[in-house]
Amino acid sequence: MTPIDVAATVRKWLSNERLIVKEQEDPRAVAHILIKYPQGPQGHMFAVVIPKNRDLIAISSMTRVDMGQQKEMKTHMKEDSDGWSEWIHEGRLQLIRSSVDWGIHMGHEGNQKPGPLQAFNVSLPLWFDGLTKNEMMHSLRRLWLAKLGLIHEIKYSYGPGVGKPGPVDDWAKKKEAMESQNSKSIDIESEQIEIEFDEKMSFGSSFDPSEWA
Repeated sequence: MTPIDVAATVRKWLSNERLIVKEQEDPRAVAHILIKYPQGPQGHMFAVVIPKNRDLIAISSMTRVDMGQQKEMKTHMKEDSDGWSEWIHEGRLQLIRSSVDWGIHMGHEGNQKPGPLQAFNVSLPLWFDGLTKNEMMHSLRRLWLAKLGLIHEIKYSYGPGVGKPGPVDDWAKKKEAMESQNSKSIDIESEQIEIEFDEKMSFGSSFDPSEWA
């Protein structure tokens, strides 16, 4: 199957499952689709990307930690640094055990990144030669459960938050660097971060499938 054939097949599967679909313009991809999984108010936003010159589908989702929860984490860091280190260590282990690819964004203090936890992403590649609807849907479910596991840990430890997404220092620094490059007339449009918001938690994509070897 060609990437165009795969994109058509994936769109059909998503339509059959009645998942919300929103096409994104992406010059680096044959298809870049935002979906909400699972259906209903508890669904999360996922990016389904078929990058050019690759034989895979990349599925990913980003979660921003609530502003109130970040504030509680900062208090924990100051009052019990060992306890905080243990908590973030356990969070990393939980993501590892979920058998998905992941990354976390920690708060900056100069060149150090002591916290709080500001955002995290989960992702999985699906290569064309093993692609089935069953594999794709179970990959979505695995990613969703991996997200839920850490989200529930955050809520249990640091409360429900205030309903507003907190800052993400890595994204702010990247935006500053990109704006600086843009002022020098460098075209960076294809590399800008896209962030989607919902009423309770914000999700988005800052994900490069070409990072996979």
